[in-house]
Amino acid sequence: MGKKKPKVIAFANQKGGVAKTTTTLNLAVALAESGHRVLCIDMDPQGNLTMSQGIDPDTLDNSIYDVLVHDKPIRDVIVTREIDLAPASIDLAGAEIAMSTKIGRERSLQKSLKEVSDDYDFVCIDTPPSLGLLTINALTAANKVIVPVQCEYLSMRGLIQLQNTLQMIRENLNPDIEIEGILPTLMDTRTVHAKEAIEILEENFGDRVFASRIKKTIRFAEAPVQGMSVLKYEPNGSAADSYRALAKEVLSHG
Repeated sequence: MGKKKPKVIAFANQKGGVAKTTTTLNLAVALAESGHRVLCIDMDPQGNLTMSQGIDPDTLDNSIYDVLVHDKPIRDVIVTREIDLAPASIDLAGAEIAMSTKIGRERSLQKSLKEVSDDYDFVCIDTPPSLGLLTINALTAANKVIVPVQCEYLSMRGLIQLQNTLQMIRENLNPDIEIEGILPTLMDTRTVHAKEAIEILEENFGDRVFASRIKKTIRFAEAPVQGMSVLKYEPNGSAADSYRALAKEVLSHG
């Protein structure tokens, strides 16, 4: 009986500003808090996940860029903070061009994860707000996708576009990828609009909409500036609890 492979989750939405990085980090930390071994991978050239663990992407000698472009072993770039992290660096912005001539360029991340598959229970991948080669690498390496959606400007068009991309990836690169869930984020529960947005989501995606809701709070802006997750920044706060609830949901999906 081989060891259980890690569950690899890509956090994707081609629309920016939907709390994707916040969700990647805080869900990862909540999973680690409940005793799981977790690796985060920052595939976004903006490096927000990396910065939210107190690391400056401009100062890194080694990053996920070297793994994707130069086939450096991922172990060599992983740093340990609240979770293990394969950080982004400033040169990640040039990765898509640097990889464009590479054979099997869509599978670079997937290949690199093979060597650490016994080390982790979960791999959480933050992706850039686009459906380019970096996101395609993440979706090819993942078995699940979590889609954070901001209730305020619920872009159904964006979700349909993402579903089309997933269909393309299923047909060509990764037959097993599926949506783990759609996560309503940045929710202002007082507005009628937010309630309507959730209703629209549930009409369209049914039980794939998580029961957990991530409400708007200043904590999500404050914590990364301190280089930490909200679970570390305010362990007993409602923001931390909402990500613990999400972790329970993810774990209950087996």
